[in-house]
Amino acid sequence: MLLPYIEKGRIEAGCDEAGRGCLAGAVYAAAVILPPGFRNEQLNDSKQLTEKQREALRLIIEKEAMAWAVGIVSPQEIDRINILKASFLAMHRAVEQLKTAPEHLLVDGNRFIPYPGIPHTTVVKGDGKYMSIAAASILAKTHRDEYMDKLNVEYPNYLWHENKGYPTKAHRNAIREHGTTPYHRKSFTLLPPLQLTLDF
Repeated sequence: MLLPYIEKGRIEAGCDEAGRGCLAGAVYAAAVILPPGFRNEQLNDSKQLTEKQREALRLIIEKEAMAWAVGIVSPQEIDRINILKASFLAMHRAVEQLKTAPEHLLVDGNRFIPYPGIPHTTVVKGDGKYMSIAAASILAKTHRDEYMDKLNVEYPNYLWHENKGYPTKAHRNAIREHGTTPYHRKSFTLLPPLQLTLDF
């Protein structure tokens, strides 16, 4: 059972990211403020839901949330500042777009760069503990998946409609065969180093 808040009566925004471990594409983050008394039995960590369930919940969250926003950091920015900082920056970009100012941020994970003027609490596996973080995980995931599906039309060889940019065997084989695209994160190890075997 997910918890509705850490402190009752306070405007809390849940924050989570999607796409941190991918080889290609932007990293996305969402910030969500749910209204008092919000309930949904299906709401859960996005990784525990099917694509169909996530899409259905996205519509509910976007309609019923007090405020929600999505922040994006490009592959080029990721390469410049590193993926951890890029994840935090995406969350900051989401928070700054919220139409209602939160009094506190609930951030999935164990680290965060403080957002100016708003205190925060980091929660390990928070997307499975707090409703607002779970809601943020769903929006970040669905918005990013939609973006990767569009990129797949431009670069169909990499099967991004299936792997969403994650390091699957098919994705790495495509990199080996076709090279990289402008959407690949050049600072990542896109291909594992070749294992040399010596016969004696």
